[in-house]
Amino acid sequence: MIARLPEDTQTLHAELLALLLASDSGRQWSHLAGSFTKKTVAGKAYVYFQYSDPGNKKRQLAIGPDTKALAAILKQHEQLRQDHELDLVPILRLARLLHVAGIPQLPHAVARVLGALADAGVFRLGAALVGSYAFAQVGAALGVAWPEAAWRTQDVDLASHLMIAAPALEADIPDVLESLQMGFLPVPQLDPRQPSTSFKVRGKQLRVDLLTPGRDGQEDPVYLPRLGAAAAPIKYLSLLIDEAQPTAAIHKNGALLVVVPAPARLALHKLLVSQTRSLVQQTKSAKDLHQAALLLEVLAEDRPEDLQATGRAFAASGPAVTGKVLRGLAAAEKRWPESAQGAQIARDALSR
Repeated sequence: MIARLPEDTQTLHAELLALLLASDSGRQWSHLAGSFTKKTVAGKAYVYFQYSDPGNKKRQLAIGPDTKALAAILKQHEQLRQDHELDLVPILRLARLLHVAGIPQLPHAVARVLGALADAGVFRLGAALVGSYAFAQVGAALGVAWPEAAWRTQDVDLASHLMIAAPALEADIPDVLESLQMGFLPVPQLDPRQPSTSFKVRGKQLRVDLLTPGRDGQEDPVYLPRLGAAAAPIKYLSLLIDEAQPTAAIHKNGALLVVVPAPARLALHKLLVSQTRSLVQQTKSAKDLHQAALLLEVLAEDRPEDLQATGRAFAASGPAVTGKVLRGLAAAEKRWPESAQGAQIARDALSR
């Protein structure tokens, strides 16, 4: 039986998401954490912007000579900064209320990583959070509390298409992770000539994996220029990240705007992946089926039309995809009978 969150908790989550979307759409230089300072060089006063990177290393950027025009701009910045800090107050309040109400917080280390990536514009550039942390955030958006054993992990999985319609911006994921000074190191490939697609903290389980849709038989990493890193090509991944959507992820110090797969796509993709894993990945396959079963149960009650539309979209990918998802449905339904209604809705859509 799914544990439903109270309606007022779901309302608070929707309010938090609205605030984060408004803050992100109005993002400007006043959002940058730092302050202006003056220095005298060769008898002339110059203005610098001083800030700390995610690893708390102090940095300064030269702005220009101290003039009346620049002073007016700095005064405007100070007012915008005060307005931004006021905007953060209700975000922190809602995040705390949601945690008390039963929505899990991101672990501190994971929140630091996702926060730095979000600040670098990774989600604006088309990346989506996938894997178990995405499953956890989708649960909060659906208004349910998943069993902790169904999603707890230390892996942060990010997926993105090679080419997308995005602003002319770039992020550098390896540089962002290094700036956190958490000890992230590239995980070497079996072929040392290939670039790494994963970054791991030595001596800890925390890991960031970069993924991108791939073709059958494709194994070589794919370089994503706008993210400054290579990603592992994964077959069928586009079925998961198409139609990805923003949601709110709470943590100890507030909340983040992240992008996650649509719930119905996440459910059917979990079923699909469960049927492609090898015998040595049997534990992961069981976890895929469990997460899919939980999603099917909720979607059957709340969003059956999403299951129908997604089933048709997966079926359009061909009989290989359809057959694997149908086998996954049978396996999930057998082990978790409460998913039967959702399984039947998906099965009907796949078979049309």
